[in-house]
Amino acid sequence: MFREMVRQSKQLSREDCIKILRKQRRGVLSVNGDDGYPYATPINHYYNPEDGCLYFHTGRRVSSHRTDSLTASDKVCYCVTEPGKPIPNDWALLVRSVVVFGRVEMIRDEEIIVPVCRALSKQFTKDDAFIEHELDRLAKGTLLLKLTPEHICGKQVEEK
Repeated sequence: MFREMVRQSKQLSREDCIKILRKQRRGVLSVNGDDGYPYATPINHYYNPEDGCLYFHTGRRVSSHRTDSLTASDKVCYCVTEPGKPIPNDWALLVRSVVVFGRVEMIRDEEIIVPVCRALSKQFTKDDAFIEHELDRLAKGTLLLKLTPEHICGKQVEEK
């Protein structure tokens, strides 16, 4: 169902893809938007090694471009890119990226939202008091998006 990578010599192993998803904190989530146009937004993520899913948090608005699009179609694409590493004695960078295709479930249950948002927050700060304060203040208005991967692929390229 999913296409194979054309330049397979550049393909990353699944293990390397998972390492990138665990290490990087941000990516771009693309949904099927209005009138056939894709709608892509940068977003923070948490990769849960226990279930292999990616989680995102957003506001629990009545309506937004993203949530309206997800209600119409739960199929998404998520892309994560490393900053790149210099190639010795060259101007180019070695860049690795991962693309995840899958389906998103919208979760409104606070008993699920709170621990996932806590884990996501710990990627940015170890200040437990701050995290708990924010969760107490904002959890009720948070919508959790759970991306269950159907296909994960990654590649490594030289920029030049």
